[in-house]
Amino acid sequence: MTAETLATGVGQRARHRFGSADPSLLVLAATSILLVLLIGLPVGWLAYYALTDRAGAATFGNFITLATDPAFTEPLATTLILCVSVAVAAATVASPIAWLIARTDLPARRTIRALMTASFVTPPFLGAIAWEILAAPNSGILNQLWRGLTSSPDPLLDIYSLPGLIFVIACYTTPYVFVLVANALDRIPADLEDAAGILGASRWRTTITVTIPLVVPAILAGALIAFLQAMTLFGSPAILALPAGFHTVTTKIYSFFHFPPKPQLAAAAALPLLVITIMLLVAQARVLGRRGYTVIGGKSGDPRRLALGRFRTPALILVLCVLSLPLMLPYAALLKASVSSFPGAPFTAEHLTWRHINFVFVEFSQTKKAFWNTLVLAVGTATLGTMLALVISYLTARRAVPGSRFLEFLATAPVAIPGIVLGVGLFLAYTRPPLALYGTLWILLLAFLTIELPVAFQQLRSSFHAVHPELEEASRILGAGRLKTLARITAPLLKSGVVAAWCFIFIGVVRELSAAIMLFTANTKVLSVVIYDLNESGDLGAIAVLGTVMLLITFAVVGFANWISGVGSGVRLRGG
Repeated sequence: MTAETLATGVGQRARHRFGSADPSLLVLAATSILLVLLIGLPVGWLAYYALTDRAGAATFGNFITLATDPAFTEPLATTLILCVSVAVAAATVASPIAWLIARTDLPARRTIRALMTASFVTPPFLGAIAWEILAAPNSGILNQLWRGLTSSPDPLLDIYSLPGLIFVIACYTTPYVFVLVANALDRIPADLEDAAGILGASRWRTTITVTIPLVVPAILAGALIAFLQAMTLFGSPAILALPAGFHTVTTKIYSFFHFPPKPQLAAAAALPLLVITIMLLVAQARVLGRRGYTVIGGKSGDPRRLALGRFRTPALILVLCVLSLPLMLPYAALLKASVSSFPGAPFTAEHLTWRHINFVFVEFSQTKKAFWNTLVLAVGTATLGTMLALVISYLTARRAVPGSRFLEFLATAPVAIPGIVLGVGLFLAYTRPPLALYGTLWILLLAFLTIELPVAFQQLRSSFHAVHPELEEASRILGAGRLKTLARITAPLLKSGVVAAWCFIFIGVVRELSAAIMLFTANTKVLSVVIYDLNESGDLGAIAVLGTVMLLITFAVVGFANWISGVGSGVRLRGG
């Protein structure tokens, strides 16, 4: 067979293949329909309930009721105070720490950066419970130590208060600001700062006039994320605000489903939360994309680190003290409470006990079911979500079919849906035929798949840039279709990214509470819901055991993902 004959045969096969109906179009259609159902159906029912009365007639009365009822306007004002305070606190704390790590000779910089981003792993609701153990007015460990040292009858800290809630949420939103600011500092070319030095500016003046203006967009974007997290969290306010006697917007939405249920008011309260979330995400994207702060240049050397001199040790102590708030103190409190007769007991041999561990794993009937439900949902969501994200990432990264940009929009849209809002929408959408899924694990699977899909999609979309399209084109020329090429050529090359996406979805499902709290029943409780229920009954020892196990599972999966793929801390996790 001559080369000319071979080329002719290959060309004919390629023309036949490309000319025939491409099955990827069917995949695009099926994927688009699935994403529309996942996102559009709950949001559609949310809008319907918000704009109708109990008889189904169109009305704006639900919004008017909320706007004139102090029982809702007060939580709205409280939420605004909470969000602004958390945003300011997170930006104020995270920005100097990011500068110390990126621009000075602070010791153990890599370790501190890893520990700072490790607090992403801790579900905010679990952090709130840990601080409940530490700073409850009567039984808190820190307050008992304070009374022992000073003989004061008054507590040092009261975590059941608005300042306490602001403090706890700020602890777990500070890492978002830190990552953005530290990454922005890492990207600033050293040449700009060197030029300022050549012109006579001191290092401190260079920092104030050159470095800080370049990272202001990252600080503002981080503050917006902190604001958004504070606005949409359910677990921390439910654990700390309700015992203190006040509501936030998310806890008030949840209360609308207590007897007698008010789904119309719940939908009307959730819809503005969705709109505000979208607006904040758009604002964040515009702040990060401001052209006035874009640095353009070629390869640049590493920036010269500022010598802290005699301030080196105090700066390290300060950073470690900040790290102790979301990590060291809460983790120590959980470990102590899990093996102590009661959380505030002295850590002595006579107060050590296995009672809580025995209760959780032997006596408590909900443990086994909750672990099984969590495992099934985490594995199922991670597997389905990774497969779906892989197909969407391929179609969008390669612009394989018309409409791929619309598909990309649908895949990232769930970022704008707070968990509590999605939970309300799914509850309204799937409590009636023909898709009466409430009371089954399927409705939780849909919720988790919708929430976690953007994480997997963003991870895999970035991984596709490392695979040159020519490898896929060669496969297509030899007669393979798009789906076969994806399965045989592209997916094996993206193994590390696929594993990382699977692991991060798994983690997100394990720590999710906001949506789960709206959708669970007695037979579909997951681990996060069981922990929340135990907190309402005051069994902090059992919570500490379950929380410690949750953290161990999460850290093990994160370690595995990092070992496989080298993916670090840039992935945003939702939950709580």
